[in-house]
Amino acid sequence: MKRDSGYNTKQKENLLSYLMKNKDKHTNVQEISAFLSAEGTPVGVATIYRQLDRLVEQGLVRKYAFDGKTCACYQYIEDEEQCRSHFHLKCLSCGRLIHLDCEHLADLTRHIEEEHGFSIDYSQTVFYGRCSDCGGKD
Repeated sequence: MKRDSGYNTKQKENLLSYLMKNKDKHTNVQEISAFLSAEGTPVGVATIYRQLDRLVEQGLVRKYAFDGKTCACYQYIEDEEQCRSHFHLKCLSCGRLIHLDCEHLADLTRHIEEEHGFSIDYSQTVFYGRCSDCGGKD
């Protein structure tokens, strides 16, 4: 994983710290901006986007742009290789992101590749629903 060899700004440190603390969920620029403002370290939205783009280029953060209509989401990546090899579950209630390693889905992936000649992009494959903690909530 490529690390930044340049200077670290306080803004970047605060942003990366926030992403690391929230590594189990997708977050967006508005959530990041609100958090940084509440912490007394406001950062402009354009600066947040620039810093996120750099972190994505460095391989520290993954960008999820699901439908081209809604805002992109971002997630800190602890182990990029591991994150490329599994599906994700996203809770619509609490926003939690679950990394799913499941042999049944691995079988499905093999079937799709072998029988249909189609390769799945795990970084774009997210199942939406409700986690067990939020199961009954709307």
